[in-house]
Amino acid sequence: MTAVHKANVLRVSDGLFLDCTRAVAKDYPDIDYDERLIDAMCALLVREPRAYDVICTTNMYGDILSDLASELAGSLGLAASLNAGEGHAMAQAQHGSAPDLVGQDVANPASLIGSVAMLFEWLGARRDDDALRRAGRAIDGALETVLTVPETRTRDLGGTTSTAAFADAIAGVVRSRRERSVGTI
Repeated sequence: MTAVHKANVLRVSDGLFLDCTRAVAKDYPDIDYDERLIDAMCALLVREPRAYDVICTTNMYGDILSDLASELAGSLGLAASLNAGEGHAMAQAQHGSAPDLVGQDVANPASLIGSVAMLFEWLGARRDDDALRRAGRAIDGALETVLTVPETRTRDLGGTTSTAAFADAIAGVVRSRRERSVGTI
């Protein structure tokens, strides 16, 4: 677990953050804990992204790092997320909204679709409901399938497919696989 901060400059706010993460880390000695300055972390995440498993930081640095990591993966439009607790969860694209794209049918909906898949799987686990788990896996699998086809990629991924057509392609894959699995055509 890597705590990311700027306590050398923001001594009060990030200092408090570090005090808290250090205190919690002491309660879990079997978990590797280290700290990085936000400036260095940006470079390290680009240079060696696989070196980091869990990053704990404040909201602003988390926004910066998650956008950076999303672009490393190919696009902000691919970054699904789930804010999950014990009893509640909220699915959302990690990047937020894109007001400059409203009404143009050009946004990549993959992050929202992936977030819904994560929510179904979370709900399935909490409710011990295999149908919800299967729905999440089906959506996630369809998303992966559609993203591998250059002709169905949105413009942020080098394609020309519209938002609606991309979503339709996902639904088509889910539908097709479901029909095959129940034996109907």
